[in-house]
Amino acid sequence: MNGKAREKVSVQRFSRQRNPNSLAQQLRPVEKLAISNGTMNSRKKIVLCCIFSLALFSVVAVVYLDGRDGTLVWIYKKGLKIAELKNETDRWLAMPNWFSPRNAYSTQGPKGVSLLQWFNPSARMDVHTWTTWSAPIIWDGTVERSILEDHFRGKKVTVGLTVFAIGKYLDKYLKNFLTSANNYFMPGHNVIFYIVVDNLLRVPLIELGPLRTLKVFQVKKESRWQDISMMRMKTIGDLIESQIRHEVDFLFCMDVDQVFESYYGVETLDESVAQLQAWFYNSNRESFTYERNPESAAYIPYEEGDFYYHAAVFGGTPQHIYNLTRECYEGIRYDKEHSLEAIWHDESHLNKYYLRNRPSKVLSPEYCWDHKIGRPYEIRNIKLSWMPKAYGDVRNK
Repeated sequence: MNGKAREKVSVQRFSRQRNPNSLAQQLRPVEKLAISNGTMNSRKKIVLCCIFSLALFSVVAVVYLDGRDGTLVWIYKKGLKIAELKNETDRWLAMPNWFSPRNAYSTQGPKGVSLLQWFNPSARMDVHTWTTWSAPIIWDGTVERSILEDHFRGKKVTVGLTVFAIGKYLDKYLKNFLTSANNYFMPGHNVIFYIVVDNLLRVPLIELGPLRTLKVFQVKKESRWQDISMMRMKTIGDLIESQIRHEVDFLFCMDVDQVFESYYGVETLDESVAQLQAWFYNSNRESFTYERNPESAAYIPYEEGDFYYHAAVFGGTPQHIYNLTRECYEGIRYDKEHSLEAIWHDESHLNKYYLRNRPSKVLSPEYCWDHKIGRPYEIRNIKLSWMPKAYGDVRNK
């Protein structure tokens, strides 16, 4: 983002006893939106998104209301730099009755639950269920879901999900991604969707389920799609530092041109989570499309490497994701300074990071599948799948 202007969206919750009419009184006159008591539904979470372009004040106003207790998404004027956002966050944390910050970064997965209490590798003898460094590879049938559900529900964890929808990707993919994520991503747990767009006026209106919050950020569109992909790493790191680390225990980062097909739950949570690339999970490392130029920061020799990981999905604690994105961004910046560009851009740098910092959990290709491959016998339950690619449309200006 390089200090460019962006929108900052923060949440303040009001008690159930407060009259919903008082919400309107909280808004400054230039941001006031009509709120009708008749729109409040005690059984469902209603998301009302009203977007106004106020040229005089250079403000975009977005309001979300929770039908049970009322949730106001506060709007900030354009022109705030990321450093200013960080200062604002620090000030909010000192204020009473604002959102409760996380005391520190979470450092690992399910504390108090041993791995073999919930993970049964022998349930899938047809596939590899362990890495060479003893991290579990999560396949359908290997997880005792109820144990993990009880554990994480007792901890009242909040899971974040970042997604970028820039240019034509916003119109083509974002609505389907959000609608399916609302249904299948971490059901029964607190979730915050962090949506990064270049045009707030085109963000689709969807009805969120219980325990879901949506936050929208605006960034400047890069001139090349490759730069959009690579700058994602810096943007995620900036958002973690300024806001996300105070709000979630675990964070996933995903591409928008995907759709959830079934339950995508807490079995995926851990300190550092990597996704096997669907086209390479059965391949040997010599065939992996790592960056092979020794001059690049993403370089991996042919004799090195464990798996080929997909940058369309990665996750972990905010601390881990921050470290990952910062190291990848530094590698990208080094390459640019030397007139280099890794073969698969940010994904090449992500694979180099995981080679140096092996993940504590690996997700099978069931968690990010491409239907063009077909349906091999070991792919039993597809959680997330690629949408049909339309690069000719979405990557052209």
